[in-house]
Amino acid sequence: MTNIEEVIVPELVEDKEIIPIAEKVLSGERLNFEDGVKLFKSNDLLTIGRLADFVNRKKNGNFVYFIVNRHINLTNLCKGTCKFCAFRKRKGEKGAEELTVDEVLKKIEEFKNISEVHIVSGLHPEWNYEYYFQVIKEIKRSFPDLHVQAFTAEEIDHLSRISGKEIKQVISELIEAGVDSLPGGGAEVFSERVRKKLCPQKLSAQRYLEIHKTAHRLGLRSNASILYGHIETLEERVDHLLKLREAQDETGGFQAFLSFAYHPKNTELGGNFTTGFDDLKMLSVARLLLDNFSHIRAFWIMLGEKLAQVSLHFGVNDLDGTVVEESITKSAGAESSSFMPKQRLIKLIKEAGKIPVERDTTYNPLKLY
Repeated sequence: MTNIEEVIVPELVEDKEIIPIAEKVLSGERLNFEDGVKLFKSNDLLTIGRLADFVNRKKNGNFVYFIVNRHINLTNLCKGTCKFCAFRKRKGEKGAEELTVDEVLKKIEEFKNISEVHIVSGLHPEWNYEYYFQVIKEIKRSFPDLHVQAFTAEEIDHLSRISGKEIKQVISELIEAGVDSLPGGGAEVFSERVRKKLCPQKLSAQRYLEIHKTAHRLGLRSNASILYGHIETLEERVDHLLKLREAQDETGGFQAFLSFAYHPKNTELGGNFTTGFDDLKMLSVARLLLDNFSHIRAFWIMLGEKLAQVSLHFGVNDLDGTVVEESITKSAGAESSSFMPKQRLIKLIKEAGKIPVERDTTYNPLKLY
């Protein structure tokens, strides 16, 4: 057991109510729902951050991971109605995109040294089941060593619905086609209240978790996420994190957790951007509650590179990757670039006093800097 004085100075803790939580963290005791709510309601960000940093160092030492990857959105045509989305386009609308297989391959060819291609798209109203598999098969045929991280739980649910096939069969056929892991998007907030207001047609929280757990049982690893900063309560954030923790207890298949800050520009919902204070608290509390997740990832496109760099002292041990092209967040007002050169990622990590580690998708180290 670590003495509390080795991590925080009790006399300098602004919010004394979190000292009992700190003692639980330092003794390795699992935090509960009430602890999570207290942490989110506390303004003592520095103490929360120190605790998250302590937990992260125990799990990952001083290492911070990144990957050389490329995001590809096959289409922004989507039959969804999510009120928080600025990415969705309708057929014939200005800016609507539908990539052909050749265009997908050309995008990958432009950046030959990537180790992962990350594919997330809208729910195309006309594409058939076979087209998605054609894309994956052609990627694997042309780039057999490339790790394909493809299709959110929402997209897999869509594939199940348009084909009439069970989720297990869909995922099995995706694996056979060449999918190597699943991204974590589409979780939003698990609260039924929130989903009814913002995305009533979207798959349920239970369905999202079952798709990921099914993938885990079939040998695929995946990521998990939350979209926060819109209409959810702090209690609903905690409930979301604990549901992820419970699923991880069951299968152990989640690799990393990502927190996606809501971006309101060009959305039906509108509202405000999150603050840096809330962004850092979200990551820190996630690190403290998700004790069975190895990695907490800061998606620098949403946070901006400066805040993402600071987050490395608030429980984060992964800065995602080079990305190259990302349209979903940019559509909603993200002001950061869509491409981060590898050397820039290394610089950000080193300046934070951490050790950069280039990784593959499943966190095998490729090079230590």
